Amino acid sequence: MILKNVEKKENNTALFTVESDAAEFEAAVNGAYLKAKSSINIPGFRKGKAPRAIVESMYGREVFYQDAMDELAPKAFEQGLSEGELRIVGQPAIDNVEVTEERTVRYTFSVSLYPEVTLGQYKGLKAPKEVTTVSDEEVEEEVEKKRKQNARKVSVEDRPAQMGDTVNIDFDGFLNGERFDGGKAEGYELELGSNSFVPGFEEQVAGMQIGEEKDLDITFPDTYVENLAGKAVVFKVKLNSITFPELPELDDEFAKDVSEFDTLDEYKADLRKQLQDKYNDQAENVFRSYIMKQAADNMSCDVPDVMIQEKAEEIIRNYAANFGMTDRNVELEKLVRMMGIDSETMNQSILPSAQMQVRTELLLEAVAKAEGIELTEEETEAYLQRIADSVNAKPEEIRQYFGLDTIRNEYLKEKATDVIMNSAEIGEMPEPQEAPAEETQE
Repeated sequence: MILKNVEKKENNTALFTVESDAAEFEAAVNGAYLKAKSSINIPGFRKGKAPRAIVESMYGREVFYQDAMDELAPKAFEQGLSEGELRIVGQPAIDNVEVTEERTVRYTFSVSLYPEVTLGQYKGLKAPKEVTTVSDEEVEEEVEKKRKQNARKVSVEDRPAQMGDTVNIDFDGFLNGERFDGGKAEGYELELGSNSFVPGFEEQVAGMQIGEEKDLDITFPDTYVENLAGKAVVFKVKLNSITFPELPELDDEFAKDVSEFDTLDEYKADLRKQLQDKYNDQAENVFRSYIMKQAADNMSCDVPDVMIQEKAEEIIRNYAANFGMTDRNVELEKLVRMMGIDSETMNQSILPSAQMQVRTELLLEAVAKAEGIELTEEETEAYLQRIADSVNAKPEEIRQYFGLDTIRNEYLKEKATDVIMNSAEIGEMPEPQEAPAEETQE
């Protein structure tokens, strides 16, 4: 086989033609005959014993051509990519295929080319970095959360329920005298004042005594589920028990019980540090996103739609996997329906995110190339060990799951990111530049 020509088109697409020689095609045709031979039934011959020439004389010389061309197509495609040094994205398509008078086969493939990147400024970029300082009030809020988590439940016998109590109730909901789905439970624990039930429910339970039964008149909000939205219902409620939280004393003993520290002051200092570390990380992530977006915006690159669509599918499938939908054979359209992803979410969230991720990956690959970043075997192994340690796995398990090429690519992107971020500065971002108007061709 030989590559005849490569024709690059608009929008990062190309056509290339590969032609087999006559001997290759003849071998493929004969191979197609041998595969089909056992099922061919020709009068005068036992089934599967008819010579090829007889079959072709009855059904035409081209009877095995299609199978032969299908057999040769993958080899022709790979030959074209290799000889033409083409890097493609997405799935190729056969634009045309024909058998010539010389009994060679000429394939023309249509492909989307991997985009070329022209880097703009990616070093010395500036962006603001605003770090929030932890307040005393935030530390106290964290302490109070811990106190509530460690509160002791105290049973109440001598008073009615009040807001802040946790009540154990049985309830049964009726719409127009008929039970409705999801409106019944027994032994349900409800914190009064948590606003976890429909408005008006918790307020009416407050004031009930243990053992008391009461009908609660409730109107569901207009934004509730369709069959109950705006409807007036009755909940029959029985109060079984009441408890309230008794908070532990806020002292050094409390600090010892909930932490590794001996004093309350040490415990609060550690909470402050944890909060400050979180705020620092948030500020760093925002700063990083500003810088990386600038670097991506500064480069010139015509990204094929197929790359964005593939990345969008990856985002959707990864999101679905969080809910246990891990079957990669499920069609994307069906998965989108199952996840309830509408066109607005797709166009305003998923596709823009996919485009940014693709541009960032192209940026980092180009930066790695421009900076001459190379990985030694020792560096790759150390990176692999670091990844394995972070997920409590063995390096060989990570290698087998992802593949060495993917691991190396991720490490290259990490090192390219370091090149960009290590040169970044805190400051005002430049004003976005308007793209120059395109000249009109007469």
